[in-house]
Amino acid sequence: MKKNYPRNMIGYGSKTPSIKWPNSAKLALQIVLNYEEGSENCVLHGDKTSETFLSEIIGAQPIKGRHINMESFYEFGSRRGFWRLHELFQEKKIPITIFGVGMALERNKDVCDAMKKA
Repeated sequence: MKKNYPRNMIGYGSKTPSIKWPNSAKLALQIVLNYEEGSENCVLHGDKTSETFLSEIIGAQPIKGRHINMESFYEFGSRRGFWRLHELFQEKKIPITIFGVGMALERNKDVCDAMKKA
């Protein structure tokens, strides 16, 4: 094993620092939303097959054409799923982090604008 491994895999170890959070909070929570809708593997994007890995369909097999079920899963996220979460987080004033795929954001300007405005 290399001694000069460039990553810190130990951190504080058993010596956890005493942290005082604002308002005596007991928990710090970070919410991250992955926005990928419209960037999945799809023949419309020039991919050889449809998405198989990031799916609710366990064991999905590649299709050399459009996979309407797969496309529907992703389309729900951009058409309604994002907006439900966005409205909730805005209403509750909960800040979140977006891990957005560029191609997905290019395909839905309204979603991108809402993310930037929030």
